[in-house]
Amino acid sequence: MFTIHPGQFMLDQLQAIHRTCQPLAIDPSAWEGVRASMLVVQRAAEGDAPVYGVNTGFGKLANQRISQTALDTLQLNLIRSHSVGVGEPLAPAVVRLMLALKAGSLARGYSGVRPEIIQTLLAVHNAGLIPYIPSQGSVGASGDLAPLAHMTLALMGEGEMLVDGGRKPAAPMLKSAGIAPLKLGAKEGLALINGTQTSTALALHALFAFEPVLEAALVVGALTVDAARGSDGPFDPRIHALRGQPGQIDVAKYYRALLEGSAIRDSHLDGDDRVQDPYCLRCQPQVVGACLDQLRHIALVLLREANAVTDNPLVFAEADMLISGGNFHAEPVALAADAMAVAIAEVGAIAERRIAMLIDSSVSRLPPFLTADAGLNSGFMIAHVTAASLASENKSLAHPASVDSLPTSANQEDHVSMATFAARRLQPMINNTAHIIGIEFLAASQGIEFLRPLQSSLPLESAHALLRAHCPAMPQDRYMAPDMEAATQMVRDGSLAQVLRGLPGLPMLWIPV
Repeated sequence: MFTIHPGQFMLDQLQAIHRTCQPLAIDPSAWEGVRASMLVVQRAAEGDAPVYGVNTGFGKLANQRISQTALDTLQLNLIRSHSVGVGEPLAPAVVRLMLALKAGSLARGYSGVRPEIIQTLLAVHNAGLIPYIPSQGSVGASGDLAPLAHMTLALMGEGEMLVDGGRKPAAPMLKSAGIAPLKLGAKEGLALINGTQTSTALALHALFAFEPVLEAALVVGALTVDAARGSDGPFDPRIHALRGQPGQIDVAKYYRALLEGSAIRDSHLDGDDRVQDPYCLRCQPQVVGACLDQLRHIALVLLREANAVTDNPLVFAEADMLISGGNFHAEPVALAADAMAVAIAEVGAIAERRIAMLIDSSVSRLPPFLTADAGLNSGFMIAHVTAASLASENKSLAHPASVDSLPTSANQEDHVSMATFAARRLQPMINNTAHIIGIEFLAASQGIEFLRPLQSSLPLESAHALLRAHCPAMPQDRYMAPDMEAATQMVRDGSLAQVLRGLPGLPMLWIPV
């Protein structure tokens, strides 16, 4: 059982929730604050003063007063009317995070909901149920309204659950799990759908999915250095200390550890007439290190958001007040997701340049297109074209989503973040970059074959052996797509990342937070 201490999620805890379903519970000390804010809302519902979302309509309809006898119906109608998402369903890992983040946010005691609301969120999570939530339809302001409404509709027994990629009615699944369908009281529907939990969960999903890809990119980048008989001089710590950029310093440290003890490097310490390597080799610490700094900052922003209270209005029990604000506006997530998109694209872009360098015999001094009988064989000629295609696609996908705002709710909600799309579009970018790294893995390993019997370093030889266990060397042309898929899978699933993680004394990829 993992206990949620509201406002104190750690990144590794979120990663564990993302990875697999494990029982969650709220720290018992949180319930006092939850009940205190609930009483404030109940008093407001019984009073005469207009309070947004308690006894008024929503958005542009906020000036419409609702009678006390219709307050529960108001919340029910809110969920039904806002469940208008379209598109493919969100992945189970994203939905698990949404349930946990929403429970943690409400449990901070500033939302005015009954404990039963939070307990139902946790019960659905703990039962392994996944609400069916269409992925499109949120602009990332006034909260992730449509996706969170679909989540809530499932908890009420009116929506659907995701089962084996399909959808089934939620009510019988709740009943089978012994979970009573939610019945909403004053403000509770609004508290459930007003918030950034969908966009935050999607952005965290991307951060966690990209981690092994980035680690694999470091391993493969080092392998390419050796395949091209590049220099390890550009990774000298004195160079990077003079600039002082932490990510750059760490990436250079990764490369030194990966290349240490390479007999290939020793073989051309003397007599090599190349004065400097191409940027795609020499500037890897500067480029990938800058991306790493961005990703570390993004991790901090997303962790803050995961712990935040983002509904509206907020309940301050100590002052017996509800105050309207705009914490539902997901601009921090949108900007973080846009920055992540650029980092993902850049990691893929410099990898594509390394592939281009390897197949260019005038630069790499390897056989043209990494094949011994060029002309009869095309080698990696068109595999590089695939990498170039994916890198170019990522450039278009990296266009910032946050700069595009369309007013909604009859211009009441006149500036929105587009955070949900900003985060959702990261998955195809990660897939593209993983494929590029997979192609480079094949190309760099093929380059190593031409340098035998010389050996690379121990970690890089282990990476080479990992590939060769699934994909033999390619002395002549053959059907390459299955090899590309196998190599990409090693990039995505963390197999290749283990080469880096197994080296002692290296800094963590993400700063512990």
